[in-house]
Amino acid sequence: MSKLLNQFNKLQLKEMPDIRSGYTVKVHQKIKEGNKERIQIFEGIVIARKHGQGITSTITVRKVVDGVGVERIFPVHSPSIEKIEVVKAGKVRRAKIYFLRFAKGRKAKLKNKEFASAIAPEESEVEDVPTEIEEAPLETPTEENPTETKEEN
Repeated sequence: MSKLLNQFNKLQLKEMPDIRSGYTVKVHQKIKEGNKERIQIFEGIVIARKHGQGITSTITVRKVVDGVGVERIFPVHSPSIEKIEVVKAGKVRRAKIYFLRFAKGRKAKLKNKEFASAIAPEESEVEDVPTEIEEAPLETPTEENPTETKEEN
């Protein structure tokens, strides 16, 4: 029984991007209305990730609509989740950022996370730089144009 359950859980796991608290994400969820099926997008900040990396892992996404905070808990590997897009990464120092529930104005905004790959130059930019540097010929002092003045007494 346990082997069958483990096999089923492995089949249900989806390939998802690395999602952490502080990331702004778009969650594409399948919604059934009667006999129609559509995709609804919920965009917000991930304030918590719970239950590890397995089949039971969930994320809590928060957004503010007309001054009212809305939070939804999404099972990451649910069949009703079409995909999860990471829009931008926020810089946070906590795993659970519940303080955003009470923060207003500037305190409710997160700083953007800087990536080292954005700082390094691209390979195409490096190839465009000429490797050989043309040097101007060095002028040697001649008798017509002496560099030192001689004083005769």
